[in-house]
Amino acid sequence: MSLAEVLPVARQLSAIEKLKLIRILAEDLELTEEISPLEPFKTYDLPTPYDCFGAGAVLMEAFKQSDTNQQ
Repeated sequence: MSLAEVLPVARQLSAIEKLKLIRILAEDLELTEEISPLEPFKTYDLPTPYDCFGAGAVLMEAFKQSDTNQQ
């Protein structure tokens, strides 16, 4: 069965049934060896804009230039 066949049926499901489907599919993926799921109690470093004040200044300058160009 292809995704094109499954999608129309999945879209007709209620919100609760869609969540259950998502959980089932995620559990199926977790059992496959081809992907590396997140490991419990392991720390993953993710870059965020917090405490990155230089980026805020660049963004503010871009906004000012955008406002100037629109006028």
